[in-house]
Amino acid sequence: MRFLHSADWHLGRVYHGVSLLEDQAHVLQQFVRIAADTRPDAILLAGDIYDRSVPPAGAVRLLDRVLSELLLELKIPVVMIAGNHDGPDRLAFGSGLLQRAGLTVRGPVEMDAAPLVLRDAHGEVAVHALPYAEPALVRSACGDDAIADHHAALAAQTAAVRAAHVPARRSVVVAHAFVQGGAESESERPLSVGGTGAVGAGVFDGFDYVALGHLHRPQAIGGGRIQYSGSPLKYSFAEADHAKSVNLVDMDAEGNCAVERIALVPRCDLRILEGELAAL
Repeated sequence: MRFLHSADWHLGRVYHGVSLLEDQAHVLQQFVRIAADTRPDAILLAGDIYDRSVPPAGAVRLLDRVLSELLLELKIPVVMIAGNHDGPDRLAFGSGLLQRAGLTVRGPVEMDAAPLVLRDAHGEVAVHALPYAEPALVRSACGDDAIADHHAALAAQTAAVRAAHVPARRSVVVAHAFVQGGAESESERPLSVGGTGAVGAGVFDGFDYVALGHLHRPQAIGGGRIQYSGSPLKYSFAEADHAKSVNLVDMDAEGNCAVERIALVPRCDLRILEGELAAL
């Protein structure tokens, strides 16, 4: 089974007064070409699709164009979740209709949402989409007053997935979170005011691959089963040294995954120049 994992597109981002929409269109065309060349069984988009909950019209048109190419022209299923920048209800608008075209969208938290089940020569793979949700929303959905922080909220979501898991299936989780041990950048909006908003990696025990969004540096957590694809562009000077990429994931019959990072080339790179003002 093959997946293409990306996240943190932040469509509609404005950086120091400059719209990045053309830069985003440029790099996402590369993403579409990579999908065409590698032919994944599914594409996993792990949140922060838009930069804000009410995105500008140009950002909506760009997402529509990219998804149309992936779904209608390349016929590749797409699983997409809301991140902390997205408006969950807006992102999930028309999700029931869009699922017929191969797009699985999870915006608001749903504790009993069915996974996307894919099949290859070795059997089934269940892809569980867990959108970002504030602890209060998960607490309400579960009816559990003990859920007080992000770790407990995500633990409740993954526990619900495990309870419904079919033992013979391999499993993938798509989520948006700050996992302890990950390297942060200044362009990531904190998930919690007055706290870390972090979750322990143990909430993902038992899953074969965890496709994460939120942290903008491509990185693996622990033994490599838990992966951040990173953002496709540099969204702050703290990211100047990042090598932006997408994850190509090949899963074998036992659920073991080989991850290749495929580089993305920006339209305009971001650099830091240092020196005396006159010289600069």
